[in-house]
Amino acid sequence: MGFCIHGTQAILRQKIKTVLKNFIYSFYQKRLETQSKNWQIPYHVGIVLDGNRRYAKGQGFSDIIRGHYDGADKLEDVLNWCDEFGIKIVTIWVFSLDNFKREQSEVMDILTLIEEKIRDMIVDHKVHKNQIRIRSMGRINLLPLSLQNAIYDAEEATKHYNQFILNIAVAYGGREEIIDAIQQHLYTEAESKKDIHQIADELTTELISPYLYTSQLPDPDLIIRTSGEIRLSGFLLWQSVYSEFYFCETYWPALRKIDFLRAIRDYSNRKRRFGT
Repeated sequence: MGFCIHGTQAILRQKIKTVLKNFIYSFYQKRLETQSKNWQIPYHVGIVLDGNRRYAKGQGFSDIIRGHYDGADKLEDVLNWCDEFGIKIVTIWVFSLDNFKREQSEVMDILTLIEEKIRDMIVDHKVHKNQIRIRSMGRINLLPLSLQNAIYDAEEATKHYNQFILNIAVAYGGREEIIDAIQQHLYTEAESKKDIHQIADELTTELISPYLYTSQLPDPDLIIRTSGEIRLSGFLLWQSVYSEFYFCETYWPALRKIDFLRAIRDYSNRKRRFGT
């Protein structure tokens, strides 16, 4: 009997703590939302969606892919928050070239999930209503053909939209992007029959930039990485030279609006110098 009473009291205390915690977070979130009216808002935000596997393990999921599915669902929330704040370009890193080194079964599960979500976007009325343009970036040719087709279909279905841009970095690596850009520049210059020494002497950042995956887009103002890792791992290596960075300890699937608000507040408090 005593055990039951103590057990009930423990459960009650936990419920009270949870209610109080949610109340405090709700109050704090509303306060940040009020303050946000005076913040400087980034135009282009890059996000490294990190921590899906650790989240799954922490939740006790028997299958790691459940963490990735929760992470995919979180993306819709974050895009809604970006729209709310008037952020016009979002670049998300969903699968790196290094991710190919994981267990083959996990790789295929993740790529299948990415394909499912991209195909969902093609028929999502909110994508068309809000005129969201979907773009891919990475070595797309390394992906399964069905995923390549899904990416192509999404890009074609949204290519005329210009209200919001969603860049999906898949099979992406920052060093590889720079290599690809330089190669494309060299191929173009070779067609003009220029001498290799002349090509090298004339080489500038302005000549390489048009061949980047993000060509014709402004560089990211803010890059957010979740899960507590304090590094970019090569994400937008070229484009991030003057970006502001924000590292959040929360795993991507568990990201709350309050975490997002803190990132935007932190960005607003920065004084950007652009190398000067």
